[in-house]
Amino acid sequence: MRSCYHAIMQLEVKTIGTSGQISLGKEYAGRTVTVEQVAEGVWTIKTAQVIPDDELWLHAPETKASLDRALAWSESHPRAASDLVVIAKRVKREK
Repeated sequence: MRSCYHAIMQLEVKTIGTSGQISLGKEYAGRTVTVEQVAEGVWTIKTAQVIPDDELWLHAPETKASLDRALAWSESHPRAASDLVVIAKRVKREK
């Protein structure tokens, strides 16, 4: 075992296949990772979570704050059944 950045790491020797791939093990199957080449022949691989481009707006500070307020309101107000006929009439009147 080797110590690196205060973590204990098990040293494994892997062979890069003819297609340029390396297996990290079944426990990482399907995970998203970032691969950073820190020097020639040296890579840092980290598991990651990625936010799709079309959802980035949800993480903007103003939007996130608005969503947090809406969720807080929702948690503090009891749920009630909606009368869709009444809502439809109200929407028609507002137009």
